[in-house]
Amino acid sequence: MPGLKRQSGVSLIESLVATTILAIGSLGLLTVQIRTLAETQTSVHRAQAVRAIEDLAERIKANPDGFGQLRTGAYASPWDATPIVASDACDVNACSPAELARSDIAQWRKTIARTLPLGQANVFTDESVAAADRRQLGVMVGWRANERTGDGVSPFDLKVDDAGVACPEGLICHLVYVQP
Repeated sequence: MPGLKRQSGVSLIESLVATTILAIGSLGLLTVQIRTLAETQTSVHRAQAVRAIEDLAERIKANPDGFGQLRTGAYASPWDATPIVASDACDVNACSPAELARSDIAQWRKTIARTLPLGQANVFTDESVAAADRRQLGVMVGWRANERTGDGVSPFDLKVDDAGVACPEGLICHLVYVQP
């Protein structure tokens, strides 16, 4: 057939376009998988923070004068607190409720630092409430965000105005009020 022109290379172009679309789709799926992995790690860290806060609440309940120590601020521990050396004396010998509170908070802060990436904690009481009426402890646990710089920044700042406590920049924080 002399009147027909031969088409050459059209099938090759169609295959290249199809391969490009398939590659872009595969990269999209890979991105979703990586994002899911990062979110899973964040939820695991949040669960670890919740368990640690529950541990602190149980330690306060186990202290014979836990409420009294709450009122005196023995459990208070700001972000930049100097690490307290936990005394092993409370593990072996009887110790006062204040010593037990200091030992508990030191051991608990070590657990936070070991369990969470760049784990930090701030344990505070509401200073606007009279010391005799304090029955609640604020616990804010923070850990490094598993994100690139600037990503994952929460659309709102987590802070407690009455206590002057805020989540440090670059950390994801979980805030719980404990009433043992």
